[in-house]
Amino acid sequence: MTDLQQLSREFKDSLYRQFARIGKSMSSEKRLEILHLLSQGPKAVERLASSTNTSIANVSKHLQVLSESRLVKYHKQGNYVFYELANPQIAEFLLSLWNIGEVQLTDVQQIKKEYQQNFSDIQTLTIEELVSKMNSNEVVLLDVRPKDEFQTAHIPGALSIPIDELEAQFAALPKEREIVAYCRGPYCIYATQAVQFLQEYGYHAFRIEEGILEWEQYKGGRTE
Repeated sequence: MTDLQQLSREFKDSLYRQFARIGKSMSSEKRLEILHLLSQGPKAVERLASSTNTSIANVSKHLQVLSESRLVKYHKQGNYVFYELANPQIAEFLLSLWNIGEVQLTDVQQIKKEYQQNFSDIQTLTIEELVSKMNSNEVVLLDVRPKDEFQTAHIPGALSIPIDELEAQFAALPKEREIVAYCRGPYCIYATQAVQFLQEYGYHAFRIEEGILEWEQYKGGRTE
């Protein structure tokens, strides 16, 4: 091997070794879930532990791995430590990962299908149908994520009623208009739960699979 070939080999080995740090840090279902939660906005360690049904100690270990690969960053606020994605492009990467998973892994498609069979009476609108109804002022768009996630970013025109507050606040929703609920994206169950609840009280309700990340991707890819 010539000196130039050796130099090229060392360059490639070093480069792909660094890229592999990203892959290794994401090779955990809990770390992927944590990243998905952080794509919705900053979260305290305690909140991440509760949301992922994981101990604070284990969540902290996962966050350390993600921090070492520069995928997350943190800041302190009083007695709490808040984590967030280190770069908005990480959220775009997650969307690409979900899309690849759905296309390449039949298990993903089957898991979704089996879950959706439990809610056969729940109707889903496409994002294009939502836009049309919003432009015609036919619907009330309901964001059922936690308030802090809504405050970080939301679909324009959406009303914030977190899923755990819906029972106390739903009566304020107009029955003469359709309600469309959304949450964190296609793997979040809050919107489905909200629609099921509203239907029980006589509302004409739908869900969309997309969340704020998918909405921003959709709007960014449109040519007016």
